[in-house]
Amino acid sequence: MIECEGLVKIFKSDNIEVVALQGLNIQVKKGEMMAIIGNSGSGKSTLLNILGGLDRPSAGQVRVGEWNLLKITDEQLVEYKRKTVGFIWQNNARNLLPYLTAIENVEMPMLLSGNYDKQYARQLLEWVGLGHRMHNKLHQLSGGEQQRVAIAISLANRPQMLLADEPTGSVDTQTCDMIMDIFRRMNRELGVTIVIVTHDLSLASKVDRVVAIRDGLTSTEFVKRNPNLDLSAPGNHKMQDVHEEYVVVDRAGRLQVPKDFLAALQIDNKASMEFDGEKILIRSPKLLEGNTNDDN
Repeated sequence: MIECEGLVKIFKSDNIEVVALQGLNIQVKKGEMMAIIGNSGSGKSTLLNILGGLDRPSAGQVRVGEWNLLKITDEQLVEYKRKTVGFIWQNNARNLLPYLTAIENVEMPMLLSGNYDKQYARQLLEWVGLGHRMHNKLHQLSGGEQQRVAIAISLANRPQMLLADEPTGSVDTQTCDMIMDIFRRMNRELGVTIVIVTHDLSLASKVDRVVAIRDGLTSTEFVKRNPNLDLSAPGNHKMQDVHEEYVVVDRAGRLQVPKDFLAALQIDNKASMEFDGEKILIRSPKLLEGNTNDDN
């Protein structure tokens, strides 16, 4: 569904250039539900904006389904955003029109795209548990209920992919669990690909795969150990218990070693590497004893 290779995004302001993505590689399978994690400034939101058609890449390759987002025209971009991708923001004000009811908010993108389906709009609100609140205006809904309306809106035009930027950042734990259960159900029943950007590791533990981004590059990846484990079932799943951690190797053979590993080995900008036939050993560089200028 998603394929990024050597993805670069540079922001320019006056005489300053900021490289937000420095050659990022990532692949997401069709029908997958996964999360992208990273600290503030890591590039995760920049990636989401590019995938959502809200920003243009500077270089590299980025494909979503049949679309090449590096070469897409403005007219094609409108069609892409209407038909292929749904977006959920952390800030409800960016999803919702406050003077409309819940059902009218869900119907709005249908009307704009010429695919009005009142029955489907009602069904979406039933799916997110708001069938009894569909005629309420936003000020009559809680923050969690508003976020569930936003999920229904994002699915109004039957997108192939759903992008969620910190979707549970402003709700309590119970509502967070409810929203993740809704995502899981939509993923299974509708087959929609779901990509969640978050800094919350407890949220990331509820998906099948997690990709960590650091300094504009993919660094590590966490894959669910047991594919049959139901992450929506009751129980406190921890990342380290549910997922196996991997270091990502790009096509050029480069890998990013976790910073805490490097710090423990006191490795700065160089490392000693050996291959013993079965495994690769990485050590801090040490000067050979007895090495003098006479030996050179």
